[in-house]
Amino acid sequence: MAKKLIAGVAGLLVPLLALTGCGATATPSSEPSTAEQVSGTVKVLTNRTDLVQDGTFDKYAAEFKKLYPDVTVSFEGITDYAGQVAIRLNTKDYGDVLAIPSSVKESQLSTFFEPLGAQADLEKTFRFTAEHAADGQVYGLATGGNANGVVYNKKVFAAAGITTLPKTPEEFLTDLQLIKDKTDAIPLYTNYKDGWPLSQWFGNLGSASGSADANTLLSDDDAPWTQGKDMYAIDSLLFDAVNKKLTEDDPLTTNWEKSKNLIGTGKVATMVLGSWAISQMQAAAKTAGGSADDIGYMAFPVTAADGKQYAVDGGDYAFAVNVNSSVKPAAKAFVNWFVTKSGYAADQGMISADRSVALPSNLKDLTDNNVELLELAQNPTRDELINESQIDLTGNTYRQKLVDIARGAAKGDMASYFTELNTKWAKARVAIG
Repeated sequence: MAKKLIAGVAGLLVPLLALTGCGATATPSSEPSTAEQVSGTVKVLTNRTDLVQDGTFDKYAAEFKKLYPDVTVSFEGITDYAGQVAIRLNTKDYGDVLAIPSSVKESQLSTFFEPLGAQADLEKTFRFTAEHAADGQVYGLATGGNANGVVYNKKVFAAAGITTLPKTPEEFLTDLQLIKDKTDAIPLYTNYKDGWPLSQWFGNLGSASGSADANTLLSDDDAPWTQGKDMYAIDSLLFDAVNKKLTEDDPLTTNWEKSKNLIGTGKVATMVLGSWAISQMQAAAKTAGGSADDIGYMAFPVTAADGKQYAVDGGDYAFAVNVNSSVKPAAKAFVNWFVTKSGYAADQGMISADRSVALPSNLKDLTDNNVELLELAQNPTRDELINESQIDLTGNTYRQKLVDIARGAAKGDMASYFTELNTKWAKARVAIG
């Protein structure tokens, strides 16, 4: 399943709890100084039902107990995590530690969660703190993070004679054409039918501008689909690839699960996905008779005005402490330990939220090619504009229409569609002031 990095804009929570004075300043550390200070039973809510069922989380709990012998940790895996937890937030019964659901807005963080420390302090140690911060306080620490870019099959690239990774849309399209001409692989697989994989393209917002303020640039712009801007770079590349017939023949028949085997065995060359997908493609490659070593990861093929390539990164689900918990010291200790010492991020092939930890080996292509990670500043106005304009940037509907236009299944062309999108966006900006 797709990770939270670019999760769709969720609806409002059901009526919220009365706002309490729970936003008091906490110390800059989310971990008590000694194990003797904490005790009790900590219940953790998680979306990772697979890791609950296979005993992986129990192993983490056992390791934690070696350091904190008076603390017992239990896990509750929830399949419809966002939906069920949104309901439970209207009670006090939502565990002691939980992954923050995407429906919680910045203004609601202090209602539900205990502050873990001042952002000015924690951001020195942890990545992605801005994603769950309000009024200078951090309320959640990411369990890991992901970069955005393109998963590719190295063996297919070699067979096509491609020796250097593309740094511009033009180079990428040239490479896709080489793959089409010299191999039997599908150059770029859109996963159009399942829909949600198309939302992954939006994760590359900021790669063209090279700006950490890409969300603000987007929110302040009446015409984001204009040449030289992030949205134009992202969506024009998808349009051109489809229009030049460098994607699957019939997008209506794509299949997400099968696509893993296709890229793993060299029947597909590239897919635009977050780095969370690398481990899944590698596992599929081994299962299907290919090699995990064939799977590589490149930056989105654009170069910013400063001459650098950027891979936008962001946090996966973040762990927070229930403001109503009766075991807050133990809960905070577990959150800090899980993020910094459990090895969870490394086990999942994710970027550690701990800044002292090196990037995972599956991002070696990025480091070898001097690609810089870019963490975007948050801007809540962006999501207001998405709702008001009804352009689902974090979804797939408008981008499916873009594919349809590019392949001749819908009226219009790229210029007319981009004009339509710019018009809707500009009207939304007026509407929300």
